[in-house]
Amino acid sequence: MQVPIQLTITDPIYKEKKHSQIDKWFLKAINDERDLPFIYLIIKLFVVIAPTLVFFYWPGMFEWKWAIAYYVIQLAFLTGPFILMLHNTSHRMLFKKNVEFLNNIIPWFLGPFFGQTPESYFAHHIGMHHPENNLADDHSSTLKYQRDSFLDFLKYYFTFIFAGIQQLYAYLTFKKRLRIRDNFANGEAIFWILSIGLCFVNWQATVALFVIPVFLYRFLMMAGNWGQHAFVDKNSPENNYRNSITCINSPYNKNCWNDGYHIGHHLKQSMHWTELPLEFQKNIGNYVNENALVFKKVDFFAVWLFLMFKRYDWLASFYVPLTASPLAKTDLIALMKERTRKIEN
Repeated sequence: MQVPIQLTITDPIYKEKKHSQIDKWFLKAINDERDLPFIYLIIKLFVVIAPTLVFFYWPGMFEWKWAIAYYVIQLAFLTGPFILMLHNTSHRMLFKKNVEFLNNIIPWFLGPFFGQTPESYFAHHIGMHHPENNLADDHSSTLKYQRDSFLDFLKYYFTFIFAGIQQLYAYLTFKKRLRIRDNFANGEAIFWILSIGLCFVNWQATVALFVIPVFLYRFLMMAGNWGQHAFVDKNSPENNYRNSITCINSPYNKNCWNDGYHIGHHLKQSMHWTELPLEFQKNIGNYVNENALVFKKVDFFAVWLFLMFKRYDWLASFYVPLTASPLAKTDLIALMKERTRKIEN
């Protein structure tokens, strides 16, 4: 049995601090003080989105150059943190029961500006992805695709875009998760009806603010999911250590609430995001025994991009050896190539 080495982790963990008066006021409303940064992110998002909404719909103001500038700002500073805030608050409700209506702010009021139709993320991620764990009944499963092929990724993306609603609705119906299904269906219907209505007010602003993000940001999300579940051991595709990866010590983890710890998240999906680096260090022996793939200083989008160019040598340079006797580079590349092969049902 190989002995794991000690790793220095620089990703964020919770550290107690003295709270300001405004912090204390917000803390009265939320379930976990560790999620206080989400409140300030919500405020930041409203500061950016509210004036943009007014500006775009103001008669005669909309121009596509402003839309492009808006996308650049979103992609550079807001999209990743928002999507992963949505992710975390889907697993763990942000606001307390006495103000639980505020939990609608993220999926219903902010989500549509990031391509997330109301309730769709929760229905897909909580209602299907985690229960099915990237296996055959998960309609976002990567198994049946060659995971270093851009053509296969496009098949994956367009299947999700054009068949995803029907597939998810049918899945939730079959599994009798009817409350989730009905919330999802209502969210879809309300979003698209309102979008059509807003097109009669200003179709360009509506397309820019609500329609394009559905296609743009879901492309990024599917690329991220592809990177998370690109490497799968065909002999045990249900094994979380071998059907996902972990990315440590990455700027992505600082900006996106430790999302790089995807193995740990699938092992314990309700674990708070600040605990994931400690979970990884505590259980690193299991990662060694299961031959898990761990990378450093990259994120899932970089992993996806490297795979699209079949640059296993680049991926190997970011690999984190967990023992004093790591795999040789040729053996590592062979392992990664084996785990990206299409797995037929």
